[in-house]
Amino acid sequence: MLPETRSGADEATFVRPTGARSDRIHQAILDATSELLDEGGFPAATVDAIAARSGASKATIYKHWPSRTAVAAESFGAMMAQALPLPDTGSAAGDLTEQVVRVSAFYASARGAVFAQLLAACVDDPAGAMYFRDYFLSGRRAAITTLWQRAVDRGEVDARLDVNDVIDILFGPLIFRRMTGHCALTEEHARRLAETAIRGLSMS
Repeated sequence: MLPETRSGADEATFVRPTGARSDRIHQAILDATSELLDEGGFPAATVDAIAARSGASKATIYKHWPSRTAVAAESFGAMMAQALPLPDTGSAAGDLTEQVVRVSAFYASARGAVFAQLLAACVDDPAGAMYFRDYFLSGRRAAITTLWQRAVDRGEVDARLDVNDVIDILFGPLIFRRMTGHCALTEEHARRLAETAIRGLSMS
């Protein structure tokens, strides 16, 4: 079995190759990884499979990423961004509620299972965990920050509230529910969660 992590990988010092050719290879590997994740989840996105699908060598993959978890995390972040465009309902409560509903539906889908697999893989892969934060979590948090700033600009919310706290209050429960299964990820539950959180944040 091939190693899942590049020998000596260090998330603090890893730098991937750049340039037109390297960028094309990088994207081809990401595209191949996305296909494999959709076809069979994280278990299917092995380094062997990614290399075979993308046409890149395993050595090249490890020049671009410190581990297969890192490749999958970057690929998955792009997949979620495409799947979850930001709503614009005309109000802060409407936008945030709709986003909670969309994220809940995403976690309830087959890709939600991939999310859970990646999150579990990050426990034993510090380099992969960094990519998960940078390409998945940070991207989603930046998107919600855009919604929040839109509401601040319209004077609909208290600008003194820390947006990071708002994000965790609204979306943290969805991750908990995805991982534990204690509450169904249905639209009804998502709307109820959003209503409760928004009421607590004094936005309605």
